[in-house]
Amino acid sequence: MRKAVPVLLFILWGCNLPGAAAQEVVKLWEGQAKPFYKENSLVEKEQTTGGVTLLSDITEPTLTIYPAQGKNSGVAVVVIPGGGYSIVAIKHEGHDIAKALSERGITAAVLKYRLPNPKSSPEPEKVPLSDARRALKILHQQAEKYGINQSLIGVTGFSAGSHLSTVASLWKSDDPDENPAFSGLIYGVTNIAGDTQKWLENSLYFRKMTDEEKAQNKLLDRVDKKTPPAFLVHAYDDPTCKVEESTLYAQKLRENNIPVEMHLFPKGGHGFGPGKKEDGTDQWVPLFANWLLRLTPNPNKE
Repeated sequence: MRKAVPVLLFILWGCNLPGAAAQEVVKLWEGQAKPFYKENSLVEKEQTTGGVTLLSDITEPTLTIYPAQGKNSGVAVVVIPGGGYSIVAIKHEGHDIAKALSERGITAAVLKYRLPNPKSSPEPEKVPLSDARRALKILHQQAEKYGINQSLIGVTGFSAGSHLSTVASLWKSDDPDENPAFSGLIYGVTNIAGDTQKWLENSLYFRKMTDEEKAQNKLLDRVDKKTPPAFLVHAYDDPTCKVEESTLYAQKLRENNIPVEMHLFPKGGHGFGPGKKEDGTDQWVPLFANWLLRLTPNPNKE
């Protein structure tokens, strides 16, 4: 592995995130070449649609770290918003989640990851995973500063971010600091079927997958006794990612004696982020925080 170059950190005081006190924004690849990158003319854009803040054309990835408030649990989580690999729902699946976890004594870091795009990468399918692994590495490097237990650094993701979190959990890196100790998988994808394969080929690979890649993306087949514990959330009426994406993954974890907690809601649809009081989905964040606070180091983490 290439020796890590210290990253430059920028403090944001009183920034425009609601309720923010002080966060630290880290440029993921400061001081070194971004992997799988080529020069391009893309300009990052932000838009709000239906009250949801979305980013597109991201080529400069960052990690916004929310330090644990009150009693520090030592747990840290990289929060990976969704958006189908074409956009990033940075607020309701990112900053809102990190703030809620931080208030419960958990260090949370929002990953603004590069989106796969042939215009900005010769191998776009490798871009999001490289950024997710780098984010985990940075939290390990900053563990002493933030009071983080290095055995309790994991990921949580939403929709495509959940798919990315699952991939990071199952495709092991040679660097143990790039492998999550746990995963929170919120209305995500774990099973490759017709529609999922088309989505990956259209939005991540931008080409037909090889037989080897198809096999690698059969994530359910990759669950084993060294897979990290998981917390899963889904709504039965999700029209985008069927609830079986979570129930089948939970079943595979149970077959391998991996700790798993799952919460299924009758209604909620897809993309509910921190949830809504009217359908009960707002219960999942406190439940997730409680689960994180009960975690113990995973002896099987590599």
